Amino acid sequence: MSRVAYVNGSYSPHGEAVVHIEDRGFQFADGVYEVWAVFDGRLADFDGHMTRLHRSLTALRIAIPMSVAALTQVLRETIRRNRVRNGLVYLQVTRGTARRDHPFPAADTPPSVIVTAKSVNLSRGEAQALKGVAVLTQPDIRWGRCDIKTVGLLPNVLAKQAAREAGAYEAWMVDDMGLVTEGASTNAWIVDEHGKLRTRDVQANILKGCTRTSLMALIAEHGVELDERAFSVDEAKRAREAFFTAAGAFVTPAISIDGARIGDGKPGPITTRLRALYLEQARRDAI
Repeated sequence: MSRVAYVNGSYSPHGEAVVHIEDRGFQFADGVYEVWAVFDGRLADFDGHMTRLHRSLTALRIAIPMSVAALTQVLRETIRRNRVRNGLVYLQVTRGTARRDHPFPAADTPPSVIVTAKSVNLSRGEAQALKGVAVLTQPDIRWGRCDIKTVGLLPNVLAKQAAREAGAYEAWMVDDMGLVTEGASTNAWIVDEHGKLRTRDVQANILKGCTRTSLMALIAEHGVELDERAFSVDEAKRAREAFFTAAGAFVTPAISIDGARIGDGKPGPITTRLRALYLEQARRDAI
């Protein structure tokens, strides 16, 4: 069965779905996106992603294209038409199509809405989590509003490509002070050399990951001490454990950073426990 995409009110075969050449997402990366994990055909961390979508749209002054109920129906229908049981559904909203000009187009220009869905082999992710993956650090050259989930991802693409060429799974961005900000498509965490769980606070212009938010609630519920404080690359390399979180990665252990082994070079007990707790909750609460 061929994949199906939703574009501006119509469902089309994936290979035939198109947007206008002057769509501002294509011309200016003038848009935002969200990605939901799908478990058993249901959307994980639904409210968190929807809330962040509305926040991003509002911050960029892009009109909210439809009601939550209508958008939810589009997401679910796209999942259904693609027969996705376990996978990802991707939503992109741009400022719409207009003559190419830097200022915003007329206020009545309708936003463009694109939704795609794909199946993911969860067993592959589980195998990676059991083994752990490598991380490569890269200079953080992104713009100053990384808290908005825009489609302007060229620095992230370059970082991901550098990681791939180095045989690593993910890239961790590093600011001018040598502190890790976040991953190219994930939030970064460590269990530091003193045994304290740490991740950077969201006041520092990093993306407030929905998986991060859900995991933090679980951490509080289970009485794990958390320090929302930045850590340096050197601290990360001395850490007992390291991992990252995202809708597609869930909680994935990092066992090396720039070739330096983390802990004993295996996924640690805290990371393993947090992954299990998150997946249990995400599956249970998906809608």
